[in-house]
Formats: sequence, structure tokens, C-alpha cells
Amino acid sequence: MTVEQNVLQQHSQKHQQTLLNQLREVTGTTDVQLLQQALQVSNGDLAEAVAFLTEKNAKVPQQDETTYYQTSQVASDRYISVGSQADTNVIDLTGDDKDDLQRAIALSLEESNRAFRETGITDEEQAISRVLEASIAENKASLKRTHTEVWSDSPNPHDRKRIDSCPVGLKNVGNTCWFSAVIQSLFNLLEFQRLVLNYSPPARVHDLPRNQKEHRNLPFMQELRNLFSFMVGSKRKYVDPSRAVEILKDAFKASESQQQDVSEFTHKLLDWLEDAFQMKAEEDREGEKPKNPMVELFYGRFLAVGVLEGKKFENTEMFGQYPLQVNGFKDLHECLEAAMIEGEIESLHSAENSARSGQEHWFTELPPVLTFELSRFEFNQALGRPEKIHNKLEFPSMLYMDRYMDRNREITRIKREEIRRLKEHLTLLQQRLERYLSYGSGPKRFPLADVLQYAMEFASSKPVCTSPVEDIDSSAPPGGTTGQQLPLPSTAEQDSLPPLESSASGPSPAPTAAQQQRVPIHKPFTQSRLPPDLPMHPAPRHITDEELRVLEGCLHRWRSEVENDTRDLQGSITRIHRTIELMYSDKSMMQVPYRLHAVLVHEGQANAGHYWAYIYDPHQRCWMKYNDISVTKSSWEELVRDSFGGYRNASAYCLMYINDKKPFLIEEEFDKETGQILSGMDKLPPDLKQYVKEDNELFDKEIQEWDALQARKAQQEKLALATAAAAALAASRTSTSSSSPQPMSIESSPPDNAAPQQDPEYMEQPSPTNDSKHLQEDTERAISRAAAEQEERSPEALLNSAIKLEYARLLRFAQEDTPPENDYRLQHIIVYFIQNQAPKKILERTLLTQFADRNLAFDERCKSIMNVARAKLDLIKPEEVNMDEYEMWHQAYRNFRETTIFMMTGLELFQKTNYVEALMYLIYSYQYNKELLLKGLYRGHNEELLGHYRRECLLKLNEQAAAMFESGEEPEVTTGLGIMNELVVPCIPLLLVHDAERDLLAVEDMRNRWCSYLGQEMESNLQEKLTDFLPKLLDCSTEIKSFHDPPKLPTYSTLELCERFGRIMAAVCRVPIEGR
Repeated sequence: MTVEQNVLQQHSQKHQQTLLNQLREVTGTTDVQLLQQALQVSNGDLAEAVAFLTEKNAKVPQQDETTYYQTSQVASDRYISVGSQADTNVIDLTGDDKDDLQRAIALSLEESNRAFRETGITDEEQAISRVLEASIAENKASLKRTHTEVWSDSPNPHDRKRIDSCPVGLKNVGNTCWFSAVIQSLFNLLEFQRLVLNYSPPARVHDLPRNQKEHRNLPFMQELRNLFSFMVGSKRKYVDPSRAVEILKDAFKASESQQQDVSEFTHKLLDWLEDAFQMKAEEDREGEKPKNPMVELFYGRFLAVGVLEGKKFENTEMFGQYPLQVNGFKDLHECLEAAMIEGEIESLHSAENSARSGQEHWFTELPPVLTFELSRFEFNQALGRPEKIHNKLEFPSMLYMDRYMDRNREITRIKREEIRRLKEHLTLLQQRLERYLSYGSGPKRFPLADVLQYAMEFASSKPVCTSPVEDIDSSAPPGGTTGQQLPLPSTAEQDSLPPLESSASGPSPAPTAAQQQRVPIHKPFTQSRLPPDLPMHPAPRHITDEELRVLEGCLHRWRSEVENDTRDLQGSITRIHRTIELMYSDKSMMQVPYRLHAVLVHEGQANAGHYWAYIYDPHQRCWMKYNDISVTKSSWEELVRDSFGGYRNASAYCLMYINDKKPFLIEEEFDKETGQILSGMDKLPPDLKQYVKEDNELFDKEIQEWDALQARKAQQEKLALATAAAAALAASRTSTSSSSPQPMSIESSPPDNAAPQQDPEYMEQPSPTNDSKHLQEDTERAISRAAAEQEERSPEALLNSAIKLEYARLLRFAQEDTPPENDYRLQHIIVYFIQNQAPKKILERTLLTQFADRNLAFDERCKSIMNVARAKLDLIKPEEVNMDEYEMWHQAYRNFRETTIFMMTGLELFQKTNYVEALMYLIYSYQYNKELLLKGLYRGHNEELLGHYRRECLLKLNEQAAAMFESGEEPEVTTGLGIMNELVVPCIPLLLVHDAERDLLAVEDMRNRWCSYLGQEMESNLQEKLTDFLPKLLDCSTEIKSFHDPPKLPTYSTLELCERFGRIMAAVCRVPIEGR
């Protein structure tokens, strides 16, 4: 067989290489022949192949002595794999051309290979195989059980009614979010939608017997048509895809109970659709080769060109979904460049006569729908389980594919060479810049410009040799005492002081034995004194003006030179970066535009997670988020946050681009007669139109029955109320006739201590704090102080003086910098108003209202002042004080106090480790406080403190729930999952919505705790509950769901509130700030 025949060997299975790549990632096995044997034994089933490779007694099949080269030709097969015979290779440990490190690596690899050949698998892989075997067996067993639904339908059909033309969601019928994500992205390709809806089975389908493909594919095709018709014309907000899912699941056999790999599912789906359309195409063809619309829509071709052992080869291959490696790349173009340029492959046919081959891929024909699989999973040999790669990978909304086309091969090669040269130069410039920015020979390095600046500052510093004793004497007050005592230096500080005789001209001589003995002797009055000639800050001891002038000139010149060099290097680096970015920006390389159509996102770890999709709506010109039954408007910013990866557990897993020059892919269909756009039911063929119409009629009937039921319930409630009212009236009349005195009715006059109806508004309303006694005492003190200053004053003069004294007192409180536990805003509303810059008129009216309190009428002096205050309030005209604004400020203060009570109660419960009750108080206090802070810094409390305890409370509850789940006891497990479902999970969107780093890390910690159970052995009922619970926990949506009503708040007097608030704040503020 010639080299060309060996390299260009053709294969019949479309996705053989893709399956090999997936199998390699999952198992970590690199032996190509072993992987191929596993696929042959399992008939292409990935799960069975994994099981085969991880069998405890599996043996590596013996390979031929010849080297095996393989290049696959179809589907997404893109790699040249080399199967090597390691047994025939002798590692040279004595060769002069290899260094010690290379020889050590070679020895290590040879020992690893020898252990593998002797036992079939290594000790490490034996442990891995046990984990995988247990996982596969567990998944097979769990599939046989019927999983409960993630949610249940609302009994009210109005909640399930579609709003206008809003897209229809798909119900998650048990770990089927992967199905929803892929189907929605395909459904929104209107050309694909039309192909599915207008598909008609071949005429011979009714002839028996049918083959296996027809028996499987055609029923699925019909269910997919039904599903699409509901998504077009249903009146329901979401529909149930169970029937299509069940047919498709049968194809996955052992692996079907797992959350399906999106690429694997899409492969299977497109295979079935291709087979279904192929049967129809073969029936309809008229002599020419049948055209399959699925192949034309999703499949393209590329040319593999290269050199192998000195001989050139070219091979045209088909591809569908194009797999890309994520690890090690920062954006989509880097991934594509690496995939298109294969590295050199060494031939091990002969150890003495080795040759190398390189291979490039060039697209000759791109499909209208270009799909990229982003490979984000790899098998961790050390941990014995697959892991997800969370690296950040950026991708554009518009992708130009010109640089990868075969027709631009020569231009692209020239540009690639230019980019390579620029990057080499860029590396040199960055190395030079780093020497300027990290200067020094020790472990600590600093920018050279800063080093020169510090040297200049030191040289120009003047020594200030002032004795500390003189400072104390000069700063002492006339009484001869100082306001504060200087701290005494420690023994270590004294020992570190330089000797008084130190000289700047040379090193100090070693101390004598007598000097060493004198060091620890401490004299009572000289211990705290620094040497009188020690400068207060570092400065040169001896430097002449001429030396300083020369030194400053040199340092200044050098610093300018360094700064100029640094700027030049930074400018050159920026220009090179810009040149590389614009390398493919000329018009000739922007002729093949592909617009991003859909992004499939996966959140979670390798063995569990949740899928959803972002799909672009060209008619509304916005992104839509399809998350099972929820379909909402989104944005590019949200898509980037969820899809690029790098920080959260969520990242893009599949990208779907469409040719921007083929608008038919997303264009609506027009009516041939009227020219109007077909929408809704008009898009459906007659059979599906009738199918959807019948379902809509059933749904309308359900709504009518519900409305009738609610009307009957309302009527019954009215009758019950009327009956109860009649009974109460009869009882009232009986009671009235039997009693002699007439009771006071609701409309009767209030008690004497209540204000009459004609009194002004300040008499009708209670104090805003509902604590008049506290205000009364403050008012009395102000009046007493005003009267003490001048007895013979009129009541009006005393009122003005008392108000000024009270305002001055409260102003001092407002301006005082106090610890958190002493918050004067809680003591008086005026302090709150002053700190939040309330209008002067609001302050004046509030103070007048305080002095107009009727409770001041206990003596003549206070009563006269109260009457003057009332009179002044009556004289205030509506245009002088806006009562709406006045009430708004007082309501704001009431909100502040309520938020404080929420916060205080939550923190007290947290301190008592009552986390279940504390959570709602902390959640509501944080939300209310955030709303307050939007209007001003002093409107609320410390947001960071509240956020810390809200976060800690959720983490504590998560730990408690996880511990209950780990116990395995049914009541404990139920309680733990109840805590998660009722308390923790509804609060997670509150932590995600603002992208705070610590909140995001807390959510990741909680999710990782539960995901860690996936690889552990547990009872089947626990596995089922965990499987049902995880999608809720891993939902990355920031939509705030409704949860419990806010707790009812007790009333506190101002003194009690301040005391309790101060006590709890003193306790919680002892937590270090870094602990929050």
C-alpha cells in the first residue's frame, strides 16, 4: 500500500473521528487502535465504549509492527491520528544530544507505557474504572425509574396562556433542558422550521415491512412536526415535548439517563433528520443524484493538504459540527487557527529513519449553518473523573471566514507569516518593557522610573533633628501637662536603632563586648527618648549643594530617558497589537460573513448541569433567552456574561452561525397571493393546522371551565358572606334589645384624650416614630434650658430659643463621627433629615410639630409654648411647605426605621444560629436597604455588612441542608432539600443579579458542594432526589422569583430600639473587615 493510499484511506462512518475524540477526552486513553476496537464492539455507542475501556480485566489488543496512519474523511472528522507501537521503541538514555531532563522524561514515559502493557490498565486507571463503572451502572438503573418533573403545571390555565406572539417554551420533562436548548435554536432557523413543517413521509412508508431506520426515524419526524406546529400556533405559553424526547432517548441506551452532551444529541438529531429526508429525496428524484436539504443546510467540505514523508497529499472531507478545543486559547479565531493548522506529526515507522508531516485544513465549501462544538471537558487522571474547562473564550457576533477559505490560501499564508513575525517582535518588546517595569536584582522589583524618583526624593530631603522631648515641651498646655502620652518604643525597636556614632561615610565597626552588654540595660527616663540627632525621616547626612545639583540633574535626566523609553515601548506594543487585529480587516477578507444565530450555554460541572440557549431575533433586533418554559428578552451583555466563561460555572458549549448573505435562513415566508407575511397558523400545512386547532380548542375549554369554576366559587363566597352578615345583624338586634345602655358605636366621639375632629393635622397624627414620650423629654429639656438663659421672655421668644437649642443639639449629633453601634439617626428624625439634606422648611415644620405636642400641657409655661407652636403651624401656608414632600420625608424615615428593625432582628437571630428565621429578615433588610441607599449615602446602613451576613446565612443553611442530605435518613433528607428549595434556591438570583465577586463565589461554593455528590455512591432514592434538585440549583437565571412575604415587625420604643441596635452592632462589627 502506498503512502498516499495509507493517508487518504476512506471510512464509511460519518462521525468516527468525532466519537474517537470524545472517547479520548472521557477516558484519557490515547491508543487509537484500542479506541477503535471499543467503538466497534459497542457499535458506535459512546457509553458502552466507555464501559468496555474501563473493564477491570480489559487488555490492550496487540498492534501490528507497522505504523498505522489514519485520516478520516467525513462529517466533523478532522484529525490525522497516529497509532504507535511503543514496544519497538528503545529509549536512548546515553545519547549525547539529549539533556538530563529529556532523558528523565523519556524514562518516565517508558515506565508508564510498560506498566500499561503488562496489566492492561495502570493502578490509577483501575480506580478510575471503578468510579466510571459505578456511575454508568447507576445511571442505567436510574433511567428505569420515572423521574418526577422539575416543576408542576399551575392549576390556573391563565398562568399557562401564551401572551400575544411571544415564543413558546418547552417543558422540562426530567433532565431535558439539553433537548430544549438545541430544538429552540433549530426551530428559530426559519428555513429549517419550514423543512420540518412541510415534510411529508415517502409514499412507500405505508408498505410493510419497514426497515429499522424507517421504524425509528419516521415516527420521530412526525413528533417533531407536531412539536414545531405547537411552537408556531399554540395558545399555550409552553408545550410538552415528551413524545419526541422519548423516541430520541431510545437511541442513547445506557447513557440516556445522564444530562446529554449537546453535540452528541445534535449529531443524533441531524443524523435522523438526514436519513428521513434522504428517503424522501430518493423517492422524488428524477434521474439525477438526490439532494438532501439537511446535508445542504448543515454540512460543508474542507481540503486537508500536507506533506507526509516528503510526499504531498490532498484530501477533501465533509464536516457537520466542527469541534474546537478551548483550552489554551482566548478567542474563537485562535481556536480556528489551531484547528486549521495541524502540528507536525512524527512517523515512528522506523526509529532510524523518521520523517515529519504537516497538515493544513482549508474550507472549500461552508454550510449555510455553521456550528462549532466547543470542547470544554477533559478527563482528569488524578481525580479519576471528567472535569469542565471554565477558561474564558471570546467570540464575535459577526465572524468572517475568508481567512480559512481555500481560495484565499496563499494570501492567508502570507498574513500568517507576517503575524508570526510581528508576534516574535512583540515578545521581544514586551521583554524589554518588563525590564523597565520590574527593575532590580532581588526578589522585590519596582518600576525603574519610580526607583529614580525615590532616589531623587531622598537626595533632596533635609534632615530634621528635633528632640522628641522638646516637641513634648513645646506642645504642652500652660498647666505643664500634655494632652496625650507618647507610646514607649519596644525593646526590639530600641535594639534596631543605629548607634549615635554612626557615620555616613562607611560601615559601622562591630560593637565591642562592653557595648553588647550595655544594650539590654534600660534607664527609666531615657528609655522613651530617641537619639537627639536622629532625623525624623530618612535623609542624607552629608551632601554639598554642588553634589546635590549634579545628582539631581543626573537623576532627572535618567528618569526622563526611562519614561520616554517606556512610552515608546508601550506605543510600539500597542501599534503591533493593532496591526495584528487589523490584519484581516481589508474588504477582500470580509466577503464571507457569518452572523451569530444561537449560543448554547451549559452551567455546572462535567457530570451535571443545566442548559439554555440565547437566540437572536432579527425582527425584534434583540437576543432572546430560552430557558425551558421561560422565554425572555435578553441582551448581548447578559449573553457575554453567561457564555464567555472564565469566572462562573456557565459558559458557551455550542455556537451556531448563519451565512449573513443568505437571508432565506431567517426570513419569514410570504403568501403568494396576497404578498403578506405568513404568521401563526397560516404557516402550517393543513394536517398540522387541524392538529393545533384541536389542541387550542381543548385549552380554550379548559380556560372556560376554570373561569366558570371561579365564578361559582365567588358566588358561593358572596352568599356565605351575606348569610354571615344577616346572622350577625340578627344577633346584634337581639343584644341591643336585651341591654339598657346604648354602646358607643364606631362613629361615636373619641375619648377625652383624643383630639377633636376639628383639630389641625398635627393633633390628629401620632409622632412619625410612634414614640411621643421620648420626644416629650427632649422638648422639655430644650424649654428648660431656654428658660434658664432668660426667665422674663415671651412664650414666642422662649419657643424660638428652645427650637434653636434643640436644633443645635441635633446638629452636633448629625455631624459627629460615631461608631456603627451609636447611630443618632435612630434617636431623632431631625438627625436623619440633616444628614440627608432635607429642605429647611421640612426641618422647621418637623421641629414645630415636636413643640406643638399636646402632652406638653402639664404646666403653664410649656402649655403657652405649645399654643404658640400650634399657632405658627396654623399660619404656615400650603405654598410655603409642600405637604406631599413633607409626608414623603417622614415616610422615608419610617422606612429607615423598619429596615433597621429587619436588620437588627436578622442579625440577632444569626448570632443565635437560628439561620432559618434569620434569612428572611436579612434578605428583606438588604433589599430595602439597597433601595434606600439609591437615594443617598445616609438613607440606609452599611451595605457591605448586610451583604456579608446575608451571604453567610445562605452558606450556613446550605451546609446544614447538605449535612442533612449526607445523613441519608429520609426525614433529614426531606428537611434538607426543603431548606434548599424553599429558602436557598429562591435567594440565589439575589446574589447573582449584581455580579458582586463574593456573592458569586458563595453561589459557586454552594453549587460545588452539591455537585460533589454526583461521583459518590448513594441509595437510588437519594440519587433520584439529587437529580431532580440539581437543575434548580444550577439555574443561572437572575430572574427574581417570588418567595415568602416579609415577616411581621414588632414595635419598639426609640430607647429600646437604640439599645438593642447598639448591642447587636457592637457584636457583629467585631468581625474583621477582611472576614467580610
